[in-house]
Amino acid sequence: MKQKAVFLDRDGTINKDVGYPNSFSVIEVYPYSIEAVRKLNESGFLAVIVTNQSGIGRGLIIEKNLQDIHQKISDLFARQKAHFDGIYYCPHYLFSPDPDYRDDCQCRKPNPGMGFKAAEDLNIDLKNSYMVGDKVEDVLFGLNIEAKPILCLTGFGRESLPKLKEKGITPAYVAETLLDAVNWILQEEKK
Repeated sequence: MKQKAVFLDRDGTINKDVGYPNSFSVIEVYPYSIEAVRKLNESGFLAVIVTNQSGIGRGLIIEKNLQDIHQKISDLFARQKAHFDGIYYCPHYLFSPDPDYRDDCQCRKPNPGMGFKAAEDLNIDLKNSYMVGDKVEDVLFGLNIEAKPILCLTGFGRESLPKLKEKGITPAYVAETLLDAVNWILQEEKK
């Protein structure tokens, strides 16, 4: 049977957006994020990070360092009984000096590639899943994979809200924080 997932943007949603972090020491996880992910785990939702990481293609971070950051984030959550079922990232940048990362790809949000890959890997029912993020691209990604998009007002969320309105796009919900988004999802699921 296919599983429901909550796709989570990383920077600005799970942790503060600090630009292009190249080590875990500059990552500041929002204090409520661990509880939010734990609630998803306990409710049977898969928790899946989908994150654009063009810093790799831009030459600002090496892929090994990004993987180290993700391992340390996972370890931090695991120590508090929360876990991610998958972490997907797009390393590409169209103008990358490195031809390995110079790509007009299908995995960079708002394109649906990471969602489709996760759905294949983890047997996800996209139409009964959710996407939580702070940027216009996150909401569009949610729509592109046919999941319910939730805009989080942390990170770039407050700037993204008027941009979405200009485009005539209304998220399924506008959340103050990731925890607020998760609580809303769990309420929706009871209906």
